[in-house]
Amino acid sequence: MTEPVFPPSGDMLLRDATLPGSLLDGPQPELLRGDLLIQNGRIAAIGPALTASVPAVDLDGGMVWPGFVDLHTHLDKGHTWPRASNTEGTHMAAVQAVMADRQANWSAEDVATRMDFALRCAYAHGTVAIRTHLDSFGPQLDISWPVFRQMRADWAGRIALQAVALVQLDAYGSDFVEDMADVVAESGGLIGGSGALQPNASALIRRIFDLAVDRDLDVDLHTDESGDPNARTLALIAEETIRRGWQGRVTCGHCCSLAIQDPRYAREVIARVAAAGINVVSLPMVNLYLQGRKPGTPTWRGITLLHELRDAGVKVAVASDNTRDPFYGFGDLDMAEVFRESVRIGHLDLPVGNWPRAMTSIPAEIMKLPAGRLRVGAVADLVLFRARDWSELLSRTQTRRIVLREGRVLDAELPDYRELDHLFPAAQTEGEAA
Repeated sequence: MTEPVFPPSGDMLLRDATLPGSLLDGPQPELLRGDLLIQNGRIAAIGPALTASVPAVDLDGGMVWPGFVDLHTHLDKGHTWPRASNTEGTHMAAVQAVMADRQANWSAEDVATRMDFALRCAYAHGTVAIRTHLDSFGPQLDISWPVFRQMRADWAGRIALQAVALVQLDAYGSDFVEDMADVVAESGGLIGGSGALQPNASALIRRIFDLAVDRDLDVDLHTDESGDPNARTLALIAEETIRRGWQGRVTCGHCCSLAIQDPRYAREVIARVAAAGINVVSLPMVNLYLQGRKPGTPTWRGITLLHELRDAGVKVAVASDNTRDPFYGFGDLDMAEVFRESVRIGHLDLPVGNWPRAMTSIPAEIMKLPAGRLRVGAVADLVLFRARDWSELLSRTQTRRIVLREGRVLDAELPDYRELDHLFPAAQTEGEAA
């Protein structure tokens, strides 16, 4: 097989591409063939049988996607598995393992090293924007946020970065969150949180919105990440969003318990979520891994009601979440993997329809970024696959993709895990002893 040759200038005509119709403007078939003209780092034209005085590259029906947008990650936790594994596979065990590792190891150098490693992975896979949650309680606030601000500056022009302050929900009953919210506002971040069922959840949620409204901050919350049907924080958030007029500025992640609640109640909550303009981001790979963990075979998939939320008009995204940490022992911030696994876990096929938007244009809209679309005038940040249809795309891992940034082939390799060995001396010693 002859590999396509790309001109170094980046000006070219991509011939015979397969395009996901949902990522184009206007009504389109699910997949269609066409050409893309790339000039001066942008998409200059899209259509059938284009002509131009630039080199032509025959894609032979290969699929073209815009760069990926990963709406929910934990860059500060990533790649700690060698020293902080989850021996039980449960959510509580993950919380405890991360807490111990954070207290023992999360210096600025440690966080920065692992964060940069993760970003290099995402960059090589074709991601153009990432939102990360940052553990922000106690001394970690003054460690991780300066690291994030430096990382955002270092990666500007390659990956657009946003950060969310992550603390347990009960922290909003303390005075600490005032200082935290100030740091978030000064850093251009979002306010967030996570927590289990609490009798005073309504008051704590009101405090979150007090801080957000006072400082004009968007909100991004881990919500009902549980297999307990009594976990009903999502409804409280929807009501508070409407009461504060914060429609379109709130994202709720996980929302797992919605899928196992009474169907009538779930429909009512979804209607309120839609009325509140709340965005929902599902994390299928991590939810499948953690939820319902017990001895024996799992009996549910852990994910929220993706189809029902989307059909109600809610903006639904899917994202990576954790990578090689106690919450998920695998992953590489590869959104092609996220799409492939999400289709399997959530039955996002028959038809695939507009689900490609869930890791491109929808998270870009939520992050208020001009990305995630195949349209004339857009920056030519593209991911090219050899696959010509959904079966081919979803049947293999797509490691042979080509990433274009501003029309030029990206010369970036995945970093070697050995680069992180110095962070895990105990793990290396155990390996040598074995």
